Amino acid sequence: MKYYIGIDIGGTNISTGVVDETYRIVGRSRIKTENGRPYSEVIQDILESVRQAFAEAKIEKEEVKWIGAGCPGTCNPETGIVEYSNNLRWENVPLLSDIENAFGKKTYIDNDANAAAYGEFLAGAAKGSKNAIVITLGTGVGAGIIINGKIFSGTNYAGGEIGHTVIVVDGYQCTCGRRGCFETYASATGLARMTKEALDQHPESKIAQLVEADGRISARTAFNAAKMMDDVGQAVVDRYIKALACGITNTINIFQPDILCIGGGVCNEGARLLDPLKELVAKSVYSRNNKKNTEICICSLGNDAGIIGAAMLGKCYEGALQKTAEGIKSVLTGSKK
Repeated sequence: MKYYIGIDIGGTNISTGVVDETYRIVGRSRIKTENGRPYSEVIQDILESVRQAFAEAKIEKEEVKWIGAGCPGTCNPETGIVEYSNNLRWENVPLLSDIENAFGKKTYIDNDANAAAYGEFLAGAAKGSKNAIVITLGTGVGAGIIINGKIFSGTNYAGGEIGHTVIVVDGYQCTCGRRGCFETYASATGLARMTKEALDQHPESKIAQLVEADGRISARTAFNAAKMMDDVGQAVVDRYIKALACGITNTINIFQPDILCIGGGVCNEGARLLDPLKELVAKSVYSRNNKKNTEICICSLGNDAGIIGAAMLGKCYEGALQKTAEGIKSVLTGSKK
């Protein structure tokens, strides 16, 4: 049995797992990221998380084939450099070589959303597909694109930013600098913002009762109000699902994947979210008269997707990066090989 190490680096936690050949996690570790610290400190915790996962799995280093890491931001899998991560405040850090040098194991890196999508593709809701897209609805909107079984991230490794496509011209201000991005409407943050606006306009609604009881507005507030037959809460939910359907329809029209999976806390609403979403997309998607339409479903791996996908990055990239390097060398030297 061969094992693989997957590291999911987030702004809150560094989650590491030892994954076997059947994509089962047999050892885990989680360390707080304490975001804002310099890279020199965080990398030491990343290495420690790997050691802890090793210890829990009770395996020897020789049994591990490779290590993979998923990280927010622009990760260059060819150079092993995290070129920019605004979440972690990193710029041009040598993540791959630091991990590789510490453990003497071949290491691969990629964007965390790409890794999570690859995890769902291999072992989760998108298993068995050829082309898949995974969209995560959290603080922002993350996405990973799988084309012909491989991660697609574009020429500069910053592709797949579906959350930063505009669905409302001159709409809400986005952290990326644009206005009206899909992320500003379809994220949990966007849903909470729309709920706050509704509360300000309708203080008599049941949203106010829920906020008073919970002490805050969350992405669940509007859905919970709607369950209480509150018209204002239902209007927020309808507006949210309409915006989500718009972004998903755009994505399907561009990529036409076999399957599109959505994840994040809001997906705990299940059919209350998925059924009206599917109905709206079916009415709008360009291929709606095609017999083979994109399936829309909810992710199945939860937080494990990032660990499993990162652990199996070598499966996606093994050999491919070497061929790329050889191709570049061939062009530079004029070789015909």
